[in-house]
Amino acid sequence: MSQGYFVVGTDTGVGKTTVAVALINALCQRGLRVVGMKPVAAGGEMVNGVWRNEDVAALATASNTEADFRLVNPYAFALPIAPHIAAKQTGVVIDIPTIRSAYDVLSRTADVVVVESVGGFCVPLGRDIDTADLAVALGLPVMMVVGMRLGCLSHALLTAEAIERRGLVWAGWVANVLDPAMPALNENIAALQERLGAECLGIMPNIRPHSAHPECSWLVPDAFPQLVNK
Repeated sequence: MSQGYFVVGTDTGVGKTTVAVALINALCQRGLRVVGMKPVAAGGEMVNGVWRNEDVAALATASNTEADFRLVNPYAFALPIAPHIAAKQTGVVIDIPTIRSAYDVLSRTADVVVVESVGGFCVPLGRDIDTADLAVALGLPVMMVVGMRLGCLSHALLTAEAIERRGLVWAGWVANVLDPAMPALNENIAALQERLGAECLGIMPNIRPHSAHPECSWLVPDAFPQLVNK
């Protein structure tokens, strides 16, 4: 039976793609068939008549299972702006059942589908829906990426509260060291470990964004095997 994970961030630019790609690589190393998915992407360039996003490209490069690009990224927008605004400007309605259908197809071709959200956890996708609603519709264990920088504690705790309020299951959380020189870095990580009701799956060092093969040894050895049982 296929499994999946929903990678969310406490904000935009916190390293969701890098963590998702590292997770894909780690799962591939376990001999699993893995495919990455980014249901909604904003910002890209036109390639052969289709808007292509660099986050989506990174996920596809890391995946060891080929999939129709329209399933991997059902909604792609040219401008790097809030997706509900981009959708309105282009006359598109982001439909959660369409995304769920694409996920179901991908799940039949892979052992694990790693789904990367867009922006923060509650980014609007339309007039009455947001990415939190998408997480609920997919019903996947959630992996939260915390960008370690000033202000991250409140962002992380508020995001965790929103995740738990919707009854979602935790896969765990990752501390992404965006700023290696962050004052009291270890103390901030310890504060989150004490307060979050989820396991820290690793502390990711500062890694070049959109690397197709980021190092994944930072994943906690005792935690990672619990994510997927082949």
